[in-house]
Amino acid sequence: MVKIRLTRGGAKKRPFYHIVVTDQRNKRDGRSIERLGYYNPVAQGNEKRVELNTDRVNHWVSQGAQLTDKVRMLVKEASSQAAA
Repeated sequence: MVKIRLTRGGAKKRPFYHIVVTDQRNKRDGRSIERLGYYNPVAQGNEKRVELNTDRVNHWVSQGAQLTDKVRMLVKEASSQAAA
């Protein structure tokens, strides 16, 4: 099954996540099919917290990809930012 999930990057105690499309059998930080955006949980000031290509997310969901719970929350956040 294809999933849209987070892969971790960044330094120790300073996480940074990429939102990617991958096969669920791959490791968390392993091979991915496509990178859709990023999530920075420790963003401060003018830094963006979530950047996401919602058109590509909708494309992958229409093809049968499943969103993880955290990514589903981030998609809602990104779409509310785009509307505002």
